[in-house]
Amino acid sequence: SMPSTRDIRRRIKSIKNTAQITKAMQMVAASKMRRAQDAAMAGRPYAELMNRMLAEVTATATDFQHPLLENRTNTKKRAIILVSTDKGLCGGLNTNLLRDAAQLDKENSVFICAGRKGAQFVGRTRRELTAELSYADVPEFSDARTIAKFGVDLYTKGTVDAVDVLFTNFISTINQKPELRQLLPIVNIKGVEGTVAGDNEGRTLEASGQEFLFEPDAPEVLSSLLPHYINYQLFQILLESKASEHSSRMVAMKNATDNANQIIKDLTLEYNKIRQASITSELLEITTAQMALG
Repeated sequence: SMPSTRDIRRRIKSIKNTAQITKAMQMVAASKMRRAQDAAMAGRPYAELMNRMLAEVTATATDFQHPLLENRTNTKKRAIILVSTDKGLCGGLNTNLLRDAAQLDKENSVFICAGRKGAQFVGRTRRELTAELSYADVPEFSDARTIAKFGVDLYTKGTVDAVDVLFTNFISTINQKPELRQLLPIVNIKGVEGTVAGDNEGRTLEASGQEFLFEPDAPEVLSSLLPHYINYQLFQILLESKASEHSSRMVAMKNATDNANQIIKDLTLEYNKIRQASITSELLEITTAQMALG
């Protein structure tokens, strides 16, 4: 049976309501996205400079010992800092991230979750959860410090032999990629992604052989720098994650709005067809009746 015009009108109305909501969410995500992208971009040069400097010091101070650099011979247990989002409706972002998380060795990993979606996944798949934390929509450095502290503590206590971060790296508005990055021990200091167009995908920084002078001395500078390096790495990761989240949500909501508008177009067309058909048949009935009376 053909749908009645009333049914179609009702559907058009409800889809229009949905489109209004997704459009509003798209606008909110777009403005948050710009801020988050700018913040992630602004943080990269500092992170790069810091990594560069650390690469130099670790190259020169060869006999330097520090608990955070201690490479343990066999890694029995790993802590994974899983950075996800609190809210959904952001396209395939969490699905892709958690697909990678599911590949990680269940027996030998413990999870520190930043973001509710990751924590739900860890609970649902019966993995080991050490901590569940949240971070602000505009990440604060203190958020990163708190999250990092959990990882550093597990590592220095010897509960775990390595700490990795699994997060969604921001490449562009339409491209975000899950990435697993080793945080502890600090072995090879990586270049920050995306600072020089495309040529430093996770390259290890080489010491340039420039002489740096450190006050008071390299070991002392390193001792205070390394914890800050860890915190800053994580802070930059939170910024990249937020830029990814808002970009992914903006695109998802834009697609939803576009789809809704397309459906409204199609339904309106169908509605008009049915209306014309019913008008035509009414006219026929009237003419037939008149002829019969004639």
